[in-house]
Amino acid sequence: MTKPFVSPLFNYETLEETLDIKPKGAELFIGIPKETSFSENRVALTPESVGVMIANGHRVLVETKAGNGASYTDKDYSEAGAEIVYSKEEVFKCDVLVKSAPVSESECALLKPNQYIISPIHLAVMKREILQKMMDKKITALSFENLKDDSGHNPIVRSMSEIAGSAVMLIAGQYLSNANNGKGVLVGGISGIPPTKVIIIGAGIVGEYAARTALAMGASVKIFDNSIYRLKRLQNNIGGRLWTSVIEPKILSKQLKTCDVAVGALNSSGGRTPVVVSEEMVSNMRPGSVIVDVSIDRGGCFETSDVTTHERPVFTKYDVIHYCVPNIPSGFARTASQAISNVLMPLLLETAQDGGIDNVIWHKINIRSGIYLFKGSLTNFYLSERFDLKYTDLNLLIASKR
Repeated sequence: MTKPFVSPLFNYETLEETLDIKPKGAELFIGIPKETSFSENRVALTPESVGVMIANGHRVLVETKAGNGASYTDKDYSEAGAEIVYSKEEVFKCDVLVKSAPVSESECALLKPNQYIISPIHLAVMKREILQKMMDKKITALSFENLKDDSGHNPIVRSMSEIAGSAVMLIAGQYLSNANNGKGVLVGGISGIPPTKVIIIGAGIVGEYAARTALAMGASVKIFDNSIYRLKRLQNNIGGRLWTSVIEPKILSKQLKTCDVAVGALNSSGGRTPVVVSEEMVSNMRPGSVIVDVSIDRGGCFETSDVTTHERPVFTKYDVIHYCVPNIPSGFARTASQAISNVLMPLLLETAQDGGIDNVIWHKINIRSGIYLFKGSLTNFYLSERFDLKYTDLNLLIASKR
């Protein structure tokens, strides 16, 4: 075998490394429709955020009265530079749709091919037909609930949980008063009178903010959770020793018998919330006490819970007042809208700077967790399992497009 011949006359040079250069920015055409679904008062972008988008050279269409539920008028939006339109069809012609409620069946017909939608999913009310229609139209869709930030947290879910947690004690206080046929107890510590007793089941963000508010009002707080880590974290965040316990039925039952307010703040990863308070435990509670079941979004953790609405928020069972309204933040729509807008506006600006959603997904790995449809392919494993639809790995899809 002859050896390879290397001539000293050749010049051997290393090849330059080619870097992934971010493309030039794109102009976004954003539509904000008015939400007509079940007690949804929030709006996904506030006039202030719309003003920022327009100052950056983007175009925004807002359906008339879209912000009314959150006390934002058409005048607020038009002064921010948005165009006000009077038909839903017009808004649905935009390239990017930003919604504060999931896509409904009636809206599926209005979607145009290759649209990009940012909205919540609400697994409980999601239907196979809606998903199928969105897949047929090659939609790219990002869900609020699963969107992660750089620290790996879900910013919108966190904000909504903070609002729900803080609101819980205000709601409970309202229903303990005589005006609402409560037993006439003030949630608070008055000198010489034993404090109101509050039980919180679940030491997540809702539980933490409910505990903060209850403590600030002067109530006595007891917290149950099966995760010792979450109980420790809650105590560290609040900065004080609290009465905590794992969810042990006998201890829980004993505490519920003497409490004035019981808050269900358990969250579940994916499926239904476990029922930890039986009907018998509720029947032994004091007459006139209040249950606020925040977990009702995912089935509820009290056996006696049934979904109620913002119009008729309570019902009484075993002389115990039950407040089981899903989507509590929608009752505080202006605060909730600002919280959603604070997350979505920077995301939209970044999408524009990177030259569109395809490039943002490529450059920012954490956004991928929020994408459940990519150009018609279903990329959420839970949804594919539940509705028996074909699942495609988003990372593979993006790599193949490059």
